[in-house]
Amino acid sequence: MKPETAGMSSARLARLDDVMKRRYVESGYLPGMLTHIYRKGHLVHTGMCGQMDIERGKPMHEDAIFRVYSMSKPITAVALMMLVEEGLIGLDDPVHSYIPAWKDIGVYASGMPSLLPGASPRYLTTPTLRPMKVVDLATHTSGLTYGFMNRTGVDAAYRRAKVVDRETPGGLNGMIEQLAEIPLDFSPGTAWNYSVSIDVLGYLVEKLSGMRFGEFLRTRLFEPLGMHDTAFYVPADKIDRFTCCYQPENGGLKLQDDARQSTYAMPPQLESGGGGLVSTAQDYLRFCCMMLNGGTLDGVQILSPKTVALFSLNFLPDGREVADMATPGMFSEGGYAGIGFSIGCGVNVNVAKTRLPGSLGEYFWGGAAATAFWIDPREQLTVVFMTQVIGSEARLTLRRDLRTLVYAAMTESLA
Repeated sequence: MKPETAGMSSARLARLDDVMKRRYVESGYLPGMLTHIYRKGHLVHTGMCGQMDIERGKPMHEDAIFRVYSMSKPITAVALMMLVEEGLIGLDDPVHSYIPAWKDIGVYASGMPSLLPGASPRYLTTPTLRPMKVVDLATHTSGLTYGFMNRTGVDAAYRRAKVVDRETPGGLNGMIEQLAEIPLDFSPGTAWNYSVSIDVLGYLVEKLSGMRFGEFLRTRLFEPLGMHDTAFYVPADKIDRFTCCYQPENGGLKLQDDARQSTYAMPPQLESGGGGLVSTAQDYLRFCCMMLNGGTLDGVQILSPKTVALFSLNFLPDGREVADMATPGMFSEGGYAGIGFSIGCGVNVNVAKTRLPGSLGEYFWGGAAATAFWIDPREQLTVVFMTQVIGSEARLTLRRDLRTLVYAAMTESLA
């Protein structure tokens, strides 16, 4: 359909493609990109340029499969909320109700993991101010962390244990056992720290559903929504559609993960709900459309409209923003200003502070390879952006430009 029938300008959408192509692909920041824009019940624009595999000269294709990394998190959050709707778990439940070994985990005070093989780590800890709750996992206020943060002794312990490695023995159960031996970085609810929390939600889904996490996602979410290319690995018959991943080097791009030799070509031991999925732009758009439509797509109901509405709310303590709670040196897939945190994704709570066009209650997130999405219920809009460059300093800038150009293409506002 013509974009004009959905309140969008064809000419301005063409400008979006031109600016993004010149600024990011032709300049060498990205190998290629694919953008879907959906508004008022229709796909109004698809922009595509560049390559999905530079070494083999393969142009970008609409059915290309991408590593979505942390864009796995909102999918895991939806899986959790499906079980909340079934009465199997509550957001205010203490986590130790489901993981008894975590009941007495303390907050790191000092100490380091032992360097001797087989030796127990030695830590000094203090008690938490209150027990960790499920909502703390959903909002990254749990006290958990990521090993790549490289800030504290807790980060170092995660690196040594290789927490959330695709080949972790025992999968999600093995991860939970690892985390039981490492203290928290801070007392739950007192700070915001990007972490393995969403992977723990995946474990809870696995435990409560009685299914392996990937099987739950496949049978309860992906197949019902027609997301046939979304999984924790790329099977052999689809490997020709898998993109290569790159990283910046000397003003250009260096191959970081060859699609033909990728670990994503084999099923992992640990199915990471925090960052392990691959997907296509079309599949991820179907997920976003389900959320934009209040939990239902093509007659399939995943969540109720009232549950979906929760994703537009800020769940941080006392309505605080991420900027007020983020720990120093914190990595994030989004900016801090004007942003709260919902269930597994960021949420816009102050448009003026973001200094970007948008809407209150719009929720979003991105992935380490510079992928991004957002859902704006007020404008009946969702956008999915795919590319594959990890470690790019242009990551947040290109998302800023994409957002600006999308909203600039509107000819009418519904808000």
